[in-house]
Amino acid sequence: MNLKNLTADKLVLLYANRDLSVSEVISSVFDEIDRSDGKIHAFITLCRDRALEEARRTDSRIAAGEPLHALTGVPVAIKDNMAVRDVTTTCGSKMLENYIPPYTATAVERLRSAGAIIVGKTNMDEFAMGSSTENSGFFVTRNPHNLERVPGGSSGGSAASVAAGMSLVALGSDTGGSIRQPASFCGVVGLKPTYGRVSRYGLVAYASSLDQIGPFTKSVRECAQVLETISGFDHYDSTSADTPVDSYLKCLDQPLNDVRIGIPREYFASINGGVDPDVKANLESAIKRYEGMGCKIEEIGLPHTEHAVATYYLIATAEASSNLARYDGVRYGLREGGAGGLNEMYRRTRMAGFGKEVKRRILLGTYALSAGYYDAFYLKALKVRTLILQDFQKAFEKVNVILTPTTPTAAFKIGEKIADPLSMYLSDIFTITCNLAGLPGISVPCGKDSANLPIGMQLIANHFQEALLLQVAHQFEKAGGFGNVSVGM
Repeated sequence: MNLKNLTADKLVLLYANRDLSVSEVISSVFDEIDRSDGKIHAFITLCRDRALEEARRTDSRIAAGEPLHALTGVPVAIKDNMAVRDVTTTCGSKMLENYIPPYTATAVERLRSAGAIIVGKTNMDEFAMGSSTENSGFFVTRNPHNLERVPGGSSGGSAASVAAGMSLVALGSDTGGSIRQPASFCGVVGLKPTYGRVSRYGLVAYASSLDQIGPFTKSVRECAQVLETISGFDHYDSTSADTPVDSYLKCLDQPLNDVRIGIPREYFASINGGVDPDVKANLESAIKRYEGMGCKIEEIGLPHTEHAVATYYLIATAEASSNLARYDGVRYGLREGGAGGLNEMYRRTRMAGFGKEVKRRILLGTYALSAGYYDAFYLKALKVRTLILQDFQKAFEKVNVILTPTTPTAAFKIGEKIADPLSMYLSDIFTITCNLAGLPGISVPCGKDSANLPIGMQLIANHFQEALLLQVAHQFEKAGGFGNVSVGM
């Protein structure tokens, strides 16, 4: 059975018509994983026995005439920084290689309550720190479109699993673009919600004021369905927003009459090297397509964009240095003992447990927070973050949605940037402002480059305007036919 061109909504309809059994589908998913994942390396942990047992129980309920839920029997992959009870959660790190949580993340629990079946936990950059999934503590994930290319990061395993047909839906986390950038590289849909829209309970923290959970799917319709399922207030998360959840599916097919789309001049200029010509050409075609659909296109300014990378890497690393202090060899996770006392045990544990990129970011963050540098670096970054938010607020007085490239280039080669951290950091230049401002953003496929690699378009809306964001993305997908990107392997 080929699931690469099948979407979640169509799959549930096939179950309802008794054209497929859940057991048949879940078995075929694991057959595909066995066939393909030896080359792609999307998964760290598989939940084979558990998933097949859930499939059998679901078939029994369907046979008994019980109603189907929104995601009944849909195979889902979970980024390995989200807790799933009794399933190893490693965060892509040797530090947590054997950690098994006693609880399940709220977003994951809501997927399961809607009938979804977890097939496995996906590979990621260690503690979500990276843009290529080359920083995993275990192995490198490869892009299903070209095995010599990265899938993006840090949620590269989740994006690759959907693109390769090893899951129909996946969850990722996005701190500075870690859903949207791999979605662009792998030719799938990826959405980062408004900060607080989806509970962070059970998500292992990287930078707490920036992290958000969101979906990877093949189509915008599936994305809307999954987001509607996982959104909403959660009393376990103090940053969860007590704001009503819209019916995202009902809004998708409304026409785009008089929707105003802003094009930020800074994102297409020569900032940090500008964008690849193929990316620019595809984005210009997308803009013309929107014009043909009746949208009004306006140039806007986001003048503080040039400071976004520096601002992000000060705030994110500062928060990371605080969050990762808990990995001390005492409470849980790896412990490296030996002579030398408590401080020596801390040192040995962290030297053995953390990879190079995680150590680099802890050191950067600790330095930015240290006495004598807090005001000069961290506090100044917080002030610039406010200016970036104000840029967006001013822009949304003129336009409804902002359109940008998701990334400056298509997927780069494995090893190309790993020795140049600054070059790697700049690959997130167009996505990090969303996180700094707490805004929702989505990446949808908008074409391919000369090497036949996917290119993504990013759409950004105001806070809690996911319904509009999904509507605008869905109408483009329908008009352009770029949904359901399949991979021939």
